[in-house]
Formats: sequence, C-alpha cells, structure tokens
Amino acid sequence: MSLAERACVSGVGETAYVRGSPKSAFELQIEAALAAIADAGLRPRDIDGVIPIGIVSGIAEDFIDNFAIPDLHFSAVIPHGGASPVMALQAAASVVASGICRHVLIAFGRNVSAAANKAGARIHAMPQFHYVTEFEHPLGNSAPAQIYAPMARRHMELYGTRVEHFGAVAVACREHAMLNERAIMKKPITLEDHRNSRLIADPFRLLDCSLESDGGAAVVVSAAAAGHDAPRPRVLISGVATGHPDSPASITQRPDMTSLGLAKAAPRAFRMAGVTPADIEVAEIYDCFTYAVIRQLEDMGFCAKGEGGPFVADGRLRLGGALPTNTHGGLLSQAHVWGLNHVVELVRQLRGEAGRAQVAGARLGLVTGYGDLGDGAIAIMRRG
Repeated sequence: MSLAERACVSGVGETAYVRGSPKSAFELQIEAALAAIADAGLRPRDIDGVIPIGIVSGIAEDFIDNFAIPDLHFSAVIPHGGASPVMALQAAASVVASGICRHVLIAFGRNVSAAANKAGARIHAMPQFHYVTEFEHPLGNSAPAQIYAPMARRHMELYGTRVEHFGAVAVACREHAMLNERAIMKKPITLEDHRNSRLIADPFRLLDCSLESDGGAAVVVSAAAAGHDAPRPRVLISGVATGHPDSPASITQRPDMTSLGLAKAAPRAFRMAGVTPADIEVAEIYDCFTYAVIRQLEDMGFCAKGEGGPFVADGRLRLGGALPTNTHGGLLSQAHVWGLNHVVELVRQLRGEAGRAQVAGARLGLVTGYGDLGDGAIAIMRRG
C-alpha cells in the first residue's frame, strides 16, 4: 500500500522562540499543540493519536489527561533526534491511512536554559550514544559540533568544499530569518562575518552551528478525507521515507563518513510522490550545521556527490533562487526545535501563508530531518 496522498497536515502551531523561557518543555509542547489543533479546526478531544517528540517530552498519558481525550487509539515515541519529526510524519501517515486514527498530533517542546539541558549533556542521554561513548568520547568529542566536524572535514578533503560554501548556507538562512517575526537571529551577516566567527570545532565556526533556544512546535496529521473539513487548505503528504547510514551509531566506524541515511530514503520518497528534485519549488532542510545542508542536497539528488558546495554558492538557496531553502531561517537563525519548525514552515509555504518569505506560487516542496548520527527522513508535500 502506498502512502501517497493518503494523509495531510491539517494544522500547525508554534510558540514564541526565545532564550531563557520561564516555561517548561512540556508547557511549551502543550501550547504549540493547542495552537495546531485550533489551526486544524479541531477540539483537543478530537485527537485520537499522539506522537510526542523529544527526550524530555510529555508522554501519551499526559495528553490524555490534559486534553481529556476519551479514546486514544495510537501513541509512539521516535528517538532519532532531528530526524524524529519527519519520521513521525511517516508514522502518522501510516496510522491514518490504515484507518487506525483520524487525527494524529505530533508535538515538541524544548527548554535548554538549564545547564543540565545543554547539548553535550542531552546528547549522551539518547540510547544510541553508547557507541559515541565507546569510540568518539575517549578522544574528547562530546558535543555535537565535535562529533560532526570530522564528517565536514572529510568532505572538504575529498571534494574541495570550502569555508565559503558553508558560509553561503548561513547567510541565506539569516537573510530569510530577517523576514520572520518569530526568528531569534535577525542581525544581517556576510560571508566575511561567517569566516571571522570564532572556531568551535574545526572546520565549524560559530555561524556554522544551530541555535540553542526554547520553544515548541506541533502539527496535526489527518486522514486525507478528514482534512477536507479543516478551515485551511490541506497539505498532502505525497511521498515520505526514512533511512539509516551504514554503521548508524558511530561516524568514525563508517566506511564512508560523508554518507547519510537520507541517500537511502530520498529515492523512495521521490518515487512515491512521482516527482523529481527538479520539480521541488521550496525546501526546508534540517540544518544542525551548515555542512548538513550541503550533504543532504547531494543525497537527495539536487547535485552530484561532492558538488554541494558549488551548488549553494551562487545564491540558489535564497528567496528568488532556484531552490529557496529554509525560508523561516532554519535551526541556524530561526530556532532549534528539532526541525518540527521546518515542517510548520513548509505547510505555511504551501498554503501561501509565509508572509514576506513566501515563495510565489509554491505548491510542491519537501522537508528533511537529520538524526543522530546521520539518520535521514524526507517528506514531499503538496497543496491539496
């Protein structure tokens, strides 16, 4: 059974994105969830499936109690870091296509203000990271930037990728964030600013790294037929797939450190949707680091492997370019809510509700997730 256009995103919601929020991660998750449910024209008790995202997330019982859900038909936890939101789209689409549920809520909340919630501490709480503890951690690699930096450096050595290529991604995301009232980072940056930003973990500089921020995001996935009742245009899930890299839990043990799970997932998603990369009008690509965007563009077939640097260098990712990317500012400049904000932005783009960052006439786009340590997820979506 194909999942193509058997499900749609009927509602999206976000909180404000800030640093130092007084609200807990669960409070932010609930706030975003209520906004998404209202956007779908539903009541909280109409939700019959829940996929809470995040290692500090609420669980199904929390949603049953807080939303007075009379009969929850499905719940799941997907522990794959930044790939989880798009992986959750696949799970939710499967559940509504099979008739188990009509409306599945995917919700995330994040508060990283406490020292215990900093990236280096959080990342080792995830189950797959015992391999990092075994192979990478003894060399001093603990934080995400340190763990992912060798992948980027290897790509530079093999293919001639340059600092300026990473900078092109950062600058495009910042330009888009400046158009977004919800974005945290709105100060303009240049390639020179990027090059002069302090080194974090070679080759990553400060402006190559995603934000540490507080906030919440949520989406409601409905059966395609049920989505007709929503007050806003349906956004259909045309193709969706996930994939894992070889040696999925240890980068240094891979035969190819530049290989990601998205290379396995993308062909399946494009095949399901019946489209090619050339058909995509807007892309929201998971950008934990600038390098991750370049590699995912290669893995999806927008350019050949090793050509991602030159591909992004000529303004293709900017509004008005051939492939407007991360039109909300992304994790690099809007906020880091594990990429669920990327799903929200794609839905708004395809509805025509993206404000000053709207890609004119956009009806077909994609969103990706990038999980630890290279898990890949992709959803191709179109306006219904």
